Amino acid sequence: QVQLVESGGGLVQVGGSLSLSCAASGRSFSGYAMGWFRQAPGKEREFVAVVNWSGSSTYYSGSVKGRFTISRDNAKNTVNLQMNSLKSEDTAVYYCAASRAIVVATTTVESWGQGTQVTVSS
Repeated sequence: QVQLVESGGGLVQVGGSLSLSCAASGRSFSGYAMGWFRQAPGKEREFVAVVNWSGSSTYYSGSVKGRFTISRDNAKNTVNLQMNSLKSEDTAVYYCAASRAIVVATTTVESWGQGTQVTVSS
């Protein structure tokens, strides 16, 4: 398995931007699809974005498509989430995730990061 550590969360105003980073350690990082999930207070953890093992394919939830961009660097064992045009409803704890499943979902994630708080204020 891989171990994941997120960084880059914080407080930002509505309409602003924030970049999250996830550093992975362990073997075979490039063998995993990497994703970002988020969990707001009182809500279930939800899918945000995923990038395949090579970085050639990405997929986003409808609520963030066009505003967020996921990318990875297999040479540095990192995955990033660039968040633009942030809305108050983007406020949540964001989690980095690794999975070798065809479909990356909360039930198929093998490793989770500890989470990083993103707060969007109006």
